[in-house]
Amino acid sequence: MYSVINMDGLAPADRFSFWWEAVARSVVPVHASSEDVLGFWAEMTAVDLGTVQISRVRCMSFEARRTPRLIRRADPGLLQLSLTLRGRAGLEQHDRQAWLAPTDMVLYDTSAPFKARALPDVTADGIVVQFPHDTLRLPAGAVRSLTARRLSGHSGVGALLATALRQTLLQAPALTRADAGRLSRIVVDLAAAVLAHELEADSADTPTCSRQTMLLRVQDYVMRHLADPSLSPAAVAAAHSMSVRSLHRLFEAEGDTVSAWIRKRRLERCRCDLADPMREREPVRAVAARWGFTDPAGFSRAFRHAYGLSPQEYRRQRNE
Repeated sequence: MYSVINMDGLAPADRFSFWWEAVARSVVPVHASSEDVLGFWAEMTAVDLGTVQISRVRCMSFEARRTPRLIRRADPGLLQLSLTLRGRAGLEQHDRQAWLAPTDMVLYDTSAPFKARALPDVTADGIVVQFPHDTLRLPAGAVRSLTARRLSGHSGVGALLATALRQTLLQAPALTRADAGRLSRIVVDLAAAVLAHELEADSADTPTCSRQTMLLRVQDYVMRHLADPSLSPAAVAAAHSMSVRSLHRLFEAEGDTVSAWIRKRRLERCRCDLADPMREREPVRAVAARWGFTDPAGFSRAFRHAYGLSPQEYRRQRNE
């Protein structure tokens, strides 16, 4: 769960290639270059929380490019949020460019080409958190609009996320597997809160509520009512004074139906509870009922379809 990658004992000529091979295994493959290959130095401390991985990276200056060819070869479908602690960095994606100073953050998508660089004034030091696209629970179009934009980690909810990332790395050696599972959800929720804050700030500049802002409101409502077995597209639409047809159109651009989105979120909550050792004696049907599944057999089928294991098999595997 906790690992360190450094260059101790390596010949200078081998360090650069070793480092980027390690990056390819733990993050994603990129093409990299540096003004000082022979003098290159880097170190990574990583903690694997299951769904989320957090890495602290210290390194000399570099430029890294993720190309369409590399994406076709290997695409884990991850979002990455980078927090600059020391030095200056840059990130380009989707025809946008962000320049980062300490306490700045930036979001980028490993499924789209990007260029990242650390500038050569001082040794760069930063934290990268990565997680699958579908854990964020934000509209895909909204997430894309926030890539390669400078986000503040100095105040507000951004500062809360930055502190959580630092402290998770500091305390990583003492974490249990159960701790990791719980922290994974907290980190993703904080990241989503940072991005939602930015989206709301953007929408405040326009006189009418955008589609993305309304979708965020609807999804937030759903998350707060997941435990209600009567939650349905009709109930969600009524709570937002819109027709069911309008609600479905809202979700169409995300490639999901309303019912499917609700079911996925419920399954995620059940999966987290089944992985929690503190709940290992709780019947599976009770876990399902807590998150709105009233038919145990239907829940088991849906869970197996989503995760490839029955709820009982998943629980045994996670708690071995």
